[in-house]
Amino acid sequence: MTDTLIVGGGTAGCVLAARLSEDPNHTVRLLEAGPLWTAPGAIPAALRDATRLPLAADASWLWHYPVRLTDRGGMGNIVRGKVFGGSSAVNGSYFVRATAADFAAWAGVVGSSWWSPDAVLPAYRRSENDHDFGVQPWHGQSGPIPVRRTANPTPVSTGFAAACAAVGFPAIADMNAPDATGNGLGLVPCNTEAGSRVSTADCYLLPVSARPNLAVHGSVSVVRILFRGTDAVGVEVLRDGRVETLSADRIVVSAGAIESAAILQRSGIGPAEHLRALDIPIVHPAPVGGWCTDHPEIGLEYRLSVPEHATVPLEYVLTIDDIEIRPYTVPFTPGQWRLGVALMRPESAGVLRLRSADPAVPPAIECRYLAAEHDRTRLRAAVATAAGIIREMGATACTDPIPGQPRAADDWLHANLATSQHLSGTCRMGPAHDDRAVVDELCRVHGVSGLSVVDLSVVPVALSRGPQATTVMIAENAAGFPVR
Repeated sequence: MTDTLIVGGGTAGCVLAARLSEDPNHTVRLLEAGPLWTAPGAIPAALRDATRLPLAADASWLWHYPVRLTDRGGMGNIVRGKVFGGSSAVNGSYFVRATAADFAAWAGVVGSSWWSPDAVLPAYRRSENDHDFGVQPWHGQSGPIPVRRTANPTPVSTGFAAACAAVGFPAIADMNAPDATGNGLGLVPCNTEAGSRVSTADCYLLPVSARPNLAVHGSVSVVRILFRGTDAVGVEVLRDGRVETLSADRIVVSAGAIESAAILQRSGIGPAEHLRALDIPIVHPAPVGGWCTDHPEIGLEYRLSVPEHATVPLEYVLTIDDIEIRPYTVPFTPGQWRLGVALMRPESAGVLRLRSADPAVPPAIECRYLAAEHDRTRLRAAVATAAGIIREMGATACTDPIPGQPRAADDWLHANLATSQHLSGTCRMGPAHDDRAVVDELCRVHGVSGLSVVDLSVVPVALSRGPQATTVMIAENAAGFPVR
């Protein structure tokens, strides 16, 4: 019998498997739907190259999900890593921590000190080997993940930085410092080594995969969690076209904000009326997928006569309270550069629901961006600021300017809207009396036993920074929680 069975070998799952298996008396089994490469040399070059995003439409290591961006029906697409390491194996290597204010809000929602700024700091420190600021007390030097900022920014990045300084934005020396909040320009900490992307599979899982108490399986799709009454006792999986059953004392779902919610709903944990409509037997009614959040993003294209150099997709970021302005170094359109303008603490929230009990059918995801007037107001102002920076750079704008009249400006926002692909909160954390909460402060699913969720889906607030570093922290933190 396995002590802990982890569903999902993504960003969080690899961390959790490595940490839990440090105890030789605790057996761990890790299941991942994507392929398993057991040696670093076998990993495809596209997944190693930190200067490019390996997001080709036909890539075998990706999940693809259509999403409805707004109530007006604008459609978008979310991709997630379907490989060991999950999205940490395919993303832009942005490794910025969430802010102290985020964790103060998180702890307030949950009513627990487990997620306060002071409580999560040790988990962040355990994860990293910061090559620039490791001697500082808020950083780590012995963690698995190498973290560094670019030493020689590319011309498009330096042009952006100079323009930000010229219009009065201060520099932030260390974006992962506890006081790095408010307005300012900072170099982006990245999880890279010698130009290679370092996923959690690379630095957490592969070095320990030979442990006798750790079993790792790739190309295994989890259909549902199995229960005896309300006790989770195993999982039903598809492997090589066959249905199998695997048992364990404890099940931890770490399949990401989309798949974790879908697996729980397929297993009978979700909105009762919705599950009945899909003929899914109800184990426990719960608000799975009833609240989720993401970072809506507007892309402003521009032309600037500077050479292109191979580097991480984002070397600098400008933060303006709840806004990030991102000068991408990888052209999305030939001959043009892009500033991404993202709202990091939106008030609008979305919903995720199954379309079918068939795991091959992707869930329906409604982001419901721009529903709140606050979000539209903040993005209108942020786009105007970003357009001013483009002018200060001496660049030529390619995107039509945002109109000055609010209603026309809102139409422009809807027409130019995209997503940062940072979906979170589908299995929201909170106390049992919270009608939006799915898990408790220790990531245990309310109403059942032997089942936890450990990944970005548990986050109960909109995070002010991109999620990768915080996903790693969640798993590091949860690895030390007591087991019920």
